[in-house]
Amino acid sequence: MSSGQNDPRSLPLPSTTSRSASNPVHNNAWYRYSTLLAIKILKRIRPRHGNVLMLTDRLCVKYGHRVHLSEASTMRFLAQHTSIPVPNILCAFTHSGWTYIVMERIQGDIIGSGWVKRSAASKTKLLLQLKNMITEMRELQPPEGMGVASIDGGSLFDCRVPGSSLRFGPFSTVQDFHQHLRRGMEFDSRLDPPIQDLIRQQSQSWPLVFTHGDLSSLNILVRGDTIVGIIDWETAGWYPSYWEYTCAHQVNPQNSFWVHELDKFLQPMPDELAMERIRQEHFGDI
Repeated sequence: MSSGQNDPRSLPLPSTTSRSASNPVHNNAWYRYSTLLAIKILKRIRPRHGNVLMLTDRLCVKYGHRVHLSEASTMRFLAQHTSIPVPNILCAFTHSGWTYIVMERIQGDIIGSGWVKRSAASKTKLLLQLKNMITEMRELQPPEGMGVASIDGGSLFDCRVPGSSLRFGPFSTVQDFHQHLRRGMEFDSRLDPPIQDLIRQQSQSWPLVFTHGDLSSLNILVRGDTIVGIIDWETAGWYPSYWEYTCAHQVNPQNSFWVHELDKFLQPMPDELAMERIRQEHFGDI
């Protein structure tokens, strides 16, 4: 940073307030009691993956204080308006500050399992299916007046976005979202040139598109040469059109091979990727 400027990581974030709340699903006493009882009985004996408990071979429940009803709203919306395979939601509710989403288990393997052993034809077939699903998702139109927000206009979640809370937004405009990403920093000619360039780039216009936000190979399920499920929609929402691509490049060690496949199902956006890397270098938490 130039002399006399504040460290961007210490700047206060602009305040944001959720404008909408997601609705519960089948939120009656029977579903709540059955879910809570099943968790109490089964949590010590059934498999668990992160915050998802496998209740049976056909059902699972995602629950915790960081789980949000907007994830259930997203999957229901996609099931109603697209052909993208997502888990069917049986019930979703909040109880004592924790949210519970009971859903079907999609039987399949993560797409990365055995990827290196797949034939070129098999890989091409799967990636084409994925590309068609993304195209279908991009054709969804945000409601009038929608900004950067969850499916229902509420707050968003992404542990990779800086801030004092893992939930953030909603934002009326893309520019408000970008200002949040910069921890509130405005353009100033005294800033270092890379940050000036970043703010200029972020001042461009991007259309809002519906975005998964974490298209890791770990979140795509297949059986044979068919994609049977896309899961983990907790980071989904209406975002600027580059967000899917730049997020997909933030890979973990289990997913490092996947970065070489992204351009085959997502529109390559090298300029936006470079922009995001500068933003993460100066303002990111990771």
